Amino acid sequence: MKNVKLFSLFIVAALSSVVVKAQTADEIVTKYIDAIGGAANWKKVTSMVQTGSMSVQGADVTVVRTVLHSKGSRQDISLMGMNGYMIITPTAGWNYMPFGGQTAPEPMTAEDLKQGQDELDAQGSLLDYKTKGHTVELLGSEDVDGTDCFKLKVNLKNERSETFFIEKKGYTLIKSVGTRSANGQEMELTTTFSNYQKLPEGIVVPMTLNVPLGPGMNADFTISKVEVNKAIDESIFKPAN
Repeated sequence: MKNVKLFSLFIVAALSSVVVKAQTADEIVTKYIDAIGGAANWKKVTSMVQTGSMSVQGADVTVVRTVLHSKGSRQDISLMGMNGYMIITPTAGWNYMPFGGQTAPEPMTAEDLKQGQDELDAQGSLLDYKTKGHTVELLGSEDVDGTDCFKLKVNLKNERSETFFIEKKGYTLIKSVGTRSANGQEMELTTTFSNYQKLPEGIVVPMTLNVPLGPGMNADFTISKVEVNKAIDESIFKPAN
C-alpha cells in the first residue's frame, strides 16, 4: 500500500510538472504580446509610418511603409531616381514600379489583393487573432541559429499561413516563414527580426529586418524612423503617378 501511495504521488508530481512546463499557443501569444508592449498599448495604434533603407545589388533603396489600420496600406519605394508604390485597401490594390518598366499604375489581381489583406493590420496578426478570424497552432520547438524558439503556425483569414519563431527567453519574434503566389508559383519567404526598440507609445518594434526580395534573394532593411498614430490622409491610398 505504501508503494502504491508513493507511486501515485510520483504520477501526480510528474503530471504537475508537465502542466507547468507545457504551454499552449494562447499562452505563448499572450507572453509575446506582453513582450512587445502589451495589448493595451497596441490596441491604441491606429496608424504607423516606418521609414527605412536597404541596399539591393549595390543600389540604395528607400522605403516608406504607411498603414492606416484596417483601411489602407502603402509602400513608397525610391530607387535610381524613380519613385514607385504599392497600395492595398480592403477592396482594391495597385502597383506602380517604374524601375520595373511600368509606365502607369496597374490594378492588382484578385488573388494578390486577397493575399495582401494582412498588410492592413497595423497592430499585428497575433493581437486578438481569434476576433480577426485567424487561428494559431503550436508546432513545438525549433532551434533558430542557436536560439531555442516556439514554433507557431498562424493561419490567416485570407487563407495564407505563416510560421512564427518566438524565442523562449524573451518571447520576441525572431523569424517568420510564409508563402506567396507569384506567376502561378508558390514562393517561400523568410524574414528575420532584430534590434527591438521601445517607442514612446510603449510598443516594442524591430528596427532591423532581413527581408525577402524574391527567390533566393534577401536584403537587410534598416528602419530609421517609426511614427505612430500620425494623421494619415486617406487619399494616398488612391493610385497616381
